[in-house]
Amino acid sequence: MNKENVMLFKEKVQQVKGNIVSDMGGEKVMLNIGNGKYYNLGTIGGDIWERMSEPVEIGQIIADLLNYYDVDREKCEEEVINFLLHLHTEKLIEMKCD
Repeated sequence: MNKENVMLFKEKVQQVKGNIVSDMGGEKVMLNIGNGKYYNLGTIGGDIWERMSEPVEIGQIIADLLNYYDVDREKCEEEVINFLLHLHTEKLIEMKCD
């Protein structure tokens, strides 16, 4: 793990309010009212989304997923960071460093 990732893992993420989220067949789907876009977060993405109802450190999300799913740490870190960066780009989450 490099120094940039260590700092990133300490950042907190939280859902941006105002999205309509629903369960469909075990997967989370979301409609962003602001831009009219529809998102399918999938099962694991939905799990991550639920964890962000309150501010949570990215490192804690990764640790929780590693405890729950049978996944390689490096792969989990990469996928979670990419997913969160995409949500942030779409203005669906806030990222803050305390």
